[in-house]
Amino acid sequence: MAAGSGTDVGDAALLLSTQTATEHAHTQSHQQDPGSEGAWRPSPHWDGLRHDVINHCNHLIGCYQETLAELDKLSASSCFKSSSSKSDKHLQFVPTNLHSQRMEVTGPNSPGVWYEVITFGAPAHHHQAFKHGGLKRLLSKHTNNRDGSVSYSQDESSRARELLASVAQLQPLVFGLAEELLAVSLELNAAQLQQVLDSLTQQTEQFVHALKDELVKSALLAIHSQRSASDNNSHVHSNGLLCDNTLRQQASPGQQDASRRDAEEYVEEEWDRAWANVAMSLNCIHAMGDRLQGREHRHQEMTSSEEQEATGDTNCQNTASSSSSSSSSWQEQLLPLVVTLRDCVREAAGKARAAMTFVVLQGAVAASVAQGPEHIVQRRHAVFSQALSAVVCGFMLKLFGGLEDPDFLLQLHSVGVLVQFEGLLSTYGDEVGMLEDMEVGVADLSTVAFTVSEAKSEQADDLLPTLSGAWGSLVVEVPLPPETFESLPQEVKDGRLIRVHPVLFNIGINQQQSLAERFGDSSLQERVNQQSCERLRVYCNTLTDTLPHTAGIQSLSDLLSSLDRSVQTKKRKNVEVLWIAATVCRRVNGVRLTSCKSAKDRTAMSVTLEQCLLLRERHTLSPRHFSAALDCMRRDGCRMENVQKNVGSRKFAFSGVQLLTFPKLYRPPDGSFGSTH
Repeated sequence: MAAGSGTDVGDAALLLSTQTATEHAHTQSHQQDPGSEGAWRPSPHWDGLRHDVINHCNHLIGCYQETLAELDKLSASSCFKSSSSKSDKHLQFVPTNLHSQRMEVTGPNSPGVWYEVITFGAPAHHHQAFKHGGLKRLLSKHTNNRDGSVSYSQDESSRARELLASVAQLQPLVFGLAEELLAVSLELNAAQLQQVLDSLTQQTEQFVHALKDELVKSALLAIHSQRSASDNNSHVHSNGLLCDNTLRQQASPGQQDASRRDAEEYVEEEWDRAWANVAMSLNCIHAMGDRLQGREHRHQEMTSSEEQEATGDTNCQNTASSSSSSSSSWQEQLLPLVVTLRDCVREAAGKARAAMTFVVLQGAVAASVAQGPEHIVQRRHAVFSQALSAVVCGFMLKLFGGLEDPDFLLQLHSVGVLVQFEGLLSTYGDEVGMLEDMEVGVADLSTVAFTVSEAKSEQADDLLPTLSGAWGSLVVEVPLPPETFESLPQEVKDGRLIRVHPVLFNIGINQQQSLAERFGDSSLQERVNQQSCERLRVYCNTLTDTLPHTAGIQSLSDLLSSLDRSVQTKKRKNVEVLWIAATVCRRVNGVRLTSCKSAKDRTAMSVTLEQCLLLRERHTLSPRHFSAALDCMRRDGCRMENVQKNVGSRKFAFSGVQLLTFPKLYRPPDGSFGSTH
């Protein structure tokens, strides 16, 4: 017997929906302010840029806090976002029509087997709409507009912080030894003077070695270039890092090359001059030290012969007076040289500090402002939050269903979990933008990991998942009841991260896709499917290599080859791609998610078809009863309840003419579709 159910996801989706973006903005705001008390502050120009970044993040925080406040008003009564609320501003982070579609198959002599699919509206930002495309297109345009901007790797940003720390440590040591040299000069002790001079030389050389770095030179060139752009370009944005390249593009390539060479030569000359001045001033101090020590040596030889002849208090007073005059002369001669050394060290350190602060600032904005203007950042956060909420629900169902399966638990912490999104969006009109949003949102999930913890109690609030970390390294913690937690493998109990491996396969099935295939462009769908096919093969190969004895993976190679052929085949509405991808996902214990525009109509056709295919292939559903079972699920099953819940009508929103363009197995029975009014 097969039974289907459609279950609300509960408060978990609301708790996770906007938490991602809010915590990210908070993190950026705190991390990007290097102007703490006692720290070196950048020039007014760069300090202004720093404040722009902070203001940008604070504005995002304000928007997200407002959204959270509105969600708090709703969560007590309802946590469901209907298809008609897709464009609601305060629900932009909440997935649309998110449910778990679960089927239990039981038999007289076998325990129940559960199959689940998470259904939700394609993660997309309907509030901003799709006039200018979705995330993939918007990010591509933004990247192209920033071709002249500067970016630094994480290693370079870390190196910059190390160099800033070296400046803070070494410059005071050089200055302290310079002061000590002046103090020692008063004592007319040549040996002690030489000792301090050697220490000063050693520390200055260490200072030069630490800071005369190629990263500093390249950053100085970038600063010079961006200042020139700021001076010449009236279209520079307030953050200074997203500047328009209009004027640069107006110049001929030859003029651009010449200008770049001139800038490089200027920066290199200035940088080399700064260090040459440090070396020259240190050499001058050395030369003066040698001269003073030689003079002292001659003075001592003269003094020893004079002392034999000197008698009386008068001679002693003259000797003391001579000694005082000599020490004063030493300090007077060293003082201007020491001041010059300090000035040269200060200049070189200032250039290095400014360059490394520039690198750190660039790295700091990379996670927020460099992602694009505010509307792109918000769009990306909203799409990601929708996708993440759905994945968390699917992972929790999969985890609770596999607690008794040691192979599954071993797979989780050693390989990670596959998350397979099935899209039914067309590549025509607004749905192109939705698919572009979905592609980026799914890809961003690859930076997410799960971890399992022991819950404080079995109270509902203590069993809700929580989110921690920052954008690009988020961790979802799933608490389990103490008794259940104790039965887990030690690696999972120790907090081993469970990595997410997301893939997206999309096949448009409606009348809009017919237009796209005849008169439009399906290249977006082809690219998404091809890339996901490659990622899926990588995951399966890793699983096979790591856990070769896991049940069900022996036939993966044939399935993957079949999927690859289907993806490459130029066939209209090739839904076989979706069927094979779903089979592979179930074979490797992955999380299945299905989406169309609102997860109401096309999604209903897909999940009911999937359930009947499972019954036929795994549970001996007779082929002659297949169509009757499929029609029954669609006419009387829980998907009709889902339609009623969303629009108040028990009719799928299809017309007879539209359904003629659908693949046959995706057409509902007569009487179950029509006008929703």
